[in-house]
Amino acid sequence: MTIEVSYHETVSKLQEFAQFARGPFDRPEWYALLEQGGMRPVIVVGRSKHRIAALPLMASGDGLASLANWFSFTWRPLGRDDELVDVILTTMAKDLRGRVCAIALAPLPDEDGSASRLEQAFRTAGWAVFREQSDENYVLHVEGRSFAEYWAYRPGQMRTTLKRKAKKVDIEILTRFNERAWDDYRIVYRNSWKPAEERADVLEAFARMEGEAGRIRLGIARAEGVPVAAQFWTVENGTAYIHKLAHTEAAKPLSAGTTLSAALFEHAIDIDGVDLIDFGTGSDAYKRDWMETVRPRYRLECHDWRNPRSWKRIAKAVARRLARGNSRR
Repeated sequence: MTIEVSYHETVSKLQEFAQFARGPFDRPEWYALLEQGGMRPVIVVGRSKHRIAALPLMASGDGLASLANWFSFTWRPLGRDDELVDVILTTMAKDLRGRVCAIALAPLPDEDGSASRLEQAFRTAGWAVFREQSDENYVLHVEGRSFAEYWAYRPGQMRTTLKRKAKKVDIEILTRFNERAWDDYRIVYRNSWKPAEERADVLEAFARMEGEAGRIRLGIARAEGVPVAAQFWTVENGTAYIHKLAHTEAAKPLSAGTTLSAALFEHAIDIDGVDLIDFGTGSDAYKRDWMETVRPRYRLECHDWRNPRSWKRIAKAVARRLARGNSRR
């Protein structure tokens, strides 16, 4: 099978891969936002007579890394999931080995086999590959339940809190981008416990894009007309994604965050009819009360052992692996 590998310095090449997008972080529009935000893309495309595949990468030090940022739930290769594409991925990995000495890939899911397929491709291509869990992803499989059925099995304290305090705030859920509501979101975030938003402009551009497509679910809780909690979700292809949430410290006694979360869960389950709710990455304890399944996210470090610049990195990676093995004993 003849395979052609090409390299591109703009994400426009990813337009032909739109058909393979499974969620917001696979779409060409998302990668365009990252490029507009200042990242330097290196799009690697592999093509045979019957298949295409792409690795959206970016320049990183003296190597390459996944074209992703703090906001990305996942990163993965684009293309079909079959043996013909696996051959293309291996050929792409071989070609990359002659160009850079280090590649870091994350955050990789493996419930769809992405992490394992890439690990195998780079190992077969001769790279020294180190795989480790980099994060956690909490999700809820709805399994046909109504919100009431789901809520009946939440912790008793949560259910009691909602029953006692739900009437203390007014809830608004928008399915289109709204300037006033986004201003309220920014006010809440600014007065919350969370640090200043990194690249808030990219986040807002993403929210506007999702709003234009009708995928946004922007929730605002207000007490006496003042915004006290805000959440930014999107919904597509049967999945609801929880991107951002915050509440003001001053309004913490109102439990506005719990009330708003319950309203958005109810909307996603009973109105949008989603099959899955994805709480993104992070091991925050409160996620366990809302979700029922945790999935690992992985990082692959790939080093060309032939290059002397890789030896120190390989030694560090081996040391980390040995340390993890010893800690489990």
